[in-house]
Amino acid sequence: MKKKEKGKILVLDDDPVVTLSCKRILGAEGYNITTVERGENALNKLAKEDFDLLITDVRLPDINGVTVLKEAKIIKPETDVVIITGYPTLEDAKESTRLGAAEYIEKPFTPDFMLNVAKKVFDKKGWILRKGFIDEFRDYVVPLRDQDNPVLFYKEGTWARPVDNGLWEMGCDLRYWLLTGNLMYVDFMIKGKEKLEAGEPFAKIYTGTGQSSDLNSPMHAEIREINTKANDVMCALLKDHLSEGWLLWLARVFPLSIS
Repeated sequence: MKKKEKGKILVLDDDPVVTLSCKRILGAEGYNITTVERGENALNKLAKEDFDLLITDVRLPDINGVTVLKEAKIIKPETDVVIITGYPTLEDAKESTRLGAAEYIEKPFTPDFMLNVAKKVFDKKGWILRKGFIDEFRDYVVPLRDQDNPVLFYKEGTWARPVDNGLWEMGCDLRYWLLTGNLMYVDFMIKGKEKLEAGEPFAKIYTGTGQSSDLNSPMHAEIREINTKANDVMCALLKDHLSEGWLLWLARVFPLSIS
């Protein structure tokens, strides 16, 4: 079975043994590999295509690999660059780091070493992308492990926690409901209402299997705000890798008593 492509990598080296090794090692792990022998060819490729990672030798037939790094960061600043060399020097290492190289490694390298380097680069890239994605929706979601404001109530995918000025947030854990089937949308049961009774549903979760589940309030409370963007945020989040679990707030309330 063909592995799913994990990302696009451009390998720049005039040694066919190195390019073939990278192609075999990284290609077998699902990365999409393109190889070139000259620095100018690599820069032309970067100008026309998007690559997640450039792996370049230092000594090339036309231009120095450190120069390629410098130019690559101008053409495609979002592309990570790893420098590989059979002739490592402290000066090159310092300059490569200054110019933004993700790694500076010595040849020859083992397959496991190269895989670990690629994984490190792509894991970091993924974390940055997820962090940016999370920041975009930080007003609507909180991490499951929020140390600054721990969840005090959690039961079967429903949660509640204190926030500012005596208010509480109540909502659902998206990861929990993903396990029960594909999430479709949230339907609020409290539109137009002013108060909630403990145990009363404040929202209903619908899944792709056609089932629905109630989210019950853990407290008697006055309703202060409903998250009208909940379904939009949920749809956007589910397009991302939901690996850490996210708490989507649905209502902000003022508690009258907690059951």
